Amino acid sequence: MSAVAALMPHIGLSRACRVFTLNRGLVYRDRRRRRATVSRIVRRGRPRPPLAFSIPEQQLLLGLLGSERFVDMAPAAVFATLLDEGQYFGSIRTMYRLLSAANQTGERRRQRIHPVYAKPELLAIAPNEVWSWDITKIRGPVKWSYYHLYVILDIYSRYVVGWMVAYRETAELAEQLIADTIGKQNILPGTLTLHADRGTSMRSKPVAALLVDLQVAKTHSRPHVSDDNPYSEAQFKTLKYRPDFPERFGSIEDARAHCQAFFNWYNTEHHHSGIGLMSPYTVHHGGASALTARRAVTLDAAFIAHPNRFKGVAPQPPRLPDAAWINPPKKDAAQPLNTIDCSLNS
Repeated sequence: MSAVAALMPHIGLSRACRVFTLNRGLVYRDRRRRRATVSRIVRRGRPRPPLAFSIPEQQLLLGLLGSERFVDMAPAAVFATLLDEGQYFGSIRTMYRLLSAANQTGERRRQRIHPVYAKPELLAIAPNEVWSWDITKIRGPVKWSYYHLYVILDIYSRYVVGWMVAYRETAELAEQLIADTIGKQNILPGTLTLHADRGTSMRSKPVAALLVDLQVAKTHSRPHVSDDNPYSEAQFKTLKYRPDFPERFGSIEDARAHCQAFFNWYNTEHHHSGIGLMSPYTVHHGGASALTARRAVTLDAAFIAHPNRFKGVAPQPPRLPDAAWINPPKKDAAQPLNTIDCSLNS
């Protein structure tokens, strides 16, 4: 590079590089490297600024920032407090600079530590073991008017065991619906888990007291986690994305009539992709095995009639999963293969 530098003033950089068969980029990079080296040398030799705090002044200000009075306050608040008292020990920037040099620039204020919420892991291998419930709004006749739809769903069969449309969301209405539904389904004490998100009604004292009286375990979704209550969310999507779901309901009676027709269809006619394309009613009331057998007979007949269409492999009917999970644990070799987790299919 020194030879190129010596020749360059006489014939130019391009010709000098051609003479020595060098790329001009090498020369440019060498220049930048030399400048950076010189810059580092200059910075190392920088003299102490004449206005810099002395060591005793720095220690005094650091001790003040770390005192019991100011240890939980931001430098700006310390600066303002001292200034109001007629004292000045340094600027806000100086305080930050000293704290940074002492590795004390972390969060200084005392802050509330939120509890660690456990991830709910719920397993159902039969109907009426785990229910999921939630409340959604449906639009009323005019702008800003809403009705509240309460729905309780069995996560294994996807069967809607209870629902209600009301003018408002209250803990008392939720308590009444839960109690009536448990009674209609003949749930034995200690056999049911009821899961919900962290809404006001879900965490209310009346509902909690009712579940304790009925010996029903309760779990809640984690805050700000959208997929901890997937079955209820999927069911609401099925409701609201149906072609006949109106933009608004003319009255609460219209809303109740629509929901009555919808839930009858959903429970008895809807072929749910998450439960082997069976209806929730069939699975909930123990008809899944018989229906699977009938489907197998039909498919066997089709295979015998036209085996070439199936490439010699007999088709099998969709299987009902062995279990339904909310937040299944990590998969391992011991977990059954025919298991569904918190599926959003509906």
